[in-house]
Amino acid sequence: MRKYLGVLGGVAALCMMSWAQVPAPTPTPDQAPAQAPAPEPTPIPVPPPPASRVAAPPYPRFEVFGGGTYAETGFFNAGHWAGLPGWDASLGANATSWLGFVLEGGQYFGTSKIPSLVPAPFPSGQFFEPTPSPTFNVATREYNFLFGAQFFRRKYGRWTPFGELLYGHQGARGVATPKTGALVAEIGTGRAIVAGAGLDRQISRRFAVRFKADYLQTGTAFPGFGKQKQDNFRFSMGIVFSNVHKKRRTLEDETQPEP
Repeated sequence: MRKYLGVLGGVAALCMMSWAQVPAPTPTPDQAPAQAPAPEPTPIPVPPPPASRVAAPPYPRFEVFGGGTYAETGFFNAGHWAGLPGWDASLGANATSWLGFVLEGGQYFGTSKIPSLVPAPFPSGQFFEPTPSPTFNVATREYNFLFGAQFFRRKYGRWTPFGELLYGHQGARGVATPKTGALVAEIGTGRAIVAGAGLDRQISRRFAVRFKADYLQTGTAFPGFGKQKQDNFRFSMGIVFSNVHKKRRTLEDETQPEP
């Protein structure tokens, strides 16, 4: 009996040892623990592309103008009108595309008709030539030096309108021939003011044709007479030579795609 109990105890001990060494069952895919989702990368904000700058219209740094002028003048006294030809020239320096500063000079010459009944500033009773006539001839010459500003509107392709306002000095000289005796000359000087407008028509990169009309007010003082105001009008036409200002290309301009 003891023999059988010993055999049963040994078998039971072997069973328990075998059970302790059995590996744990491998979990199936359905039983695998769920993994946490991987975090999505946060997008990095991209700065917007720089706004394209509107290029300013090109403009000349310097402009040289020369041309002919016709003026309706009353250089000696208000009401004594004369149509005089002449010339006009200027040098302009542009600070921006719309603002420039100009130095101008001009001259008018010809014959003025002065009423015989109101000969001032010429002395009366001289029987000036030609006689008999309600007027007498006066050889006239006038000069002016002016400085001021010009205002441009460069937005119409080949056409560029502008206005101008100038101030400066002028002088007028008149010579009358009496029937007898020496020539009678009257010389006066004073200030001059110009206000007007014009139009440039570009014909090439550096050349343009200019038309302009101005009101020219003079304040001439002749010997023996106080300063008087004279209202004059002039019309000019000529050629403009321009030194075109070119914008320097930057690295940003080089990297910009062609439109």
